[in-house]
Amino acid sequence: MIDHPFNMDAYAPAEMATRVETVGVAKANLDAATTFALAVLAGAFIALGANLTTILFTDHGLGYGISRLAGGLVFSLGLMLVIVGGAELFTGNTLMVMAWASGRVSTGRLLRNWLIVYAGNFTGALATAAGIYLSQQWTFDAYQVGATAVKIAVAKVSYGFLPAFVLGVFGNALVCLAVWLCVSARTTTDKILAIIPPITAFVAAGFEHSIANMYFIPIALFLRGDAHVLERVGPPVERLAQLTWAGFFLDNLLPVTLGNLVGGGVMVAAVYWFVYLQGRPGHRVVWTRQHLTHAPVEAGPTTHDHGESHHDH
Repeated sequence: MIDHPFNMDAYAPAEMATRVETVGVAKANLDAATTFALAVLAGAFIALGANLTTILFTDHGLGYGISRLAGGLVFSLGLMLVIVGGAELFTGNTLMVMAWASGRVSTGRLLRNWLIVYAGNFTGALATAAGIYLSQQWTFDAYQVGATAVKIAVAKVSYGFLPAFVLGVFGNALVCLAVWLCVSARTTTDKILAIIPPITAFVAAGFEHSIANMYFIPIALFLRGDAHVLERVGPPVERLAQLTWAGFFLDNLLPVTLGNLVGGGVMVAAVYWFVYLQGRPGHRVVWTRQHLTHAPVEAGPTTHDHGESHHDH
């Protein structure tokens, strides 16, 4: 029988679950400085995708559906850079719930990663928004680019808490499904092709992503006082009233972040953990009336066993 050491077949879902769990352990054990630096990169990468989407939505003449579809295609750039380039993205890291549910990552380590990565993502996205503002790219097309940015942000802070939360649930479910599909890949081409459909669907459907909004809304907040931009935004001016920093944090970022946690951590990570990992030895959660504890687990494979880097998502 001939041995074929080079295998181009995609990993099966059960193998993908083990790989995600193992990467979650590596992420949880990564030092704070490296985690933060990689998170800053991810925030900037997602912001670049958001910026490109803003350009596409300006004077497109494509109609609503086609323009949303095209916007999703170009926004995919952000996650491609995160996955292939290597960075730490809060929304993707909700998949660490699989390693936590298996008892291989403590609650403290999980929350530590999320907090550091969220702060780094915010820093990277906000810095990118500031850079785009200073570049005056928003003056392109006779200030229409800036007007588009403001219109996008006004819509985002006007949903209401519950709609923003639910849009966030579906948004990160699709983002995490894109990351999940990437775990099946063996080549860079596979990863890129796996990213595009879920991300295009998420943008086209109008779902919400907390890290993208760390660019979309601050860039509009920087522009809301510019007379040329406001002239092209048009009436009614009253709809700009919610476009404030308080409106950003309370009316959008808070509910969308909570929704993203549910979408990624529950709808994707918890479900796939239940399907593929919960029945395995050393992969069980023990509930008590007082608190949640994890049963002892057997030593698992290292990241090198699967050729997986902790920077992959």
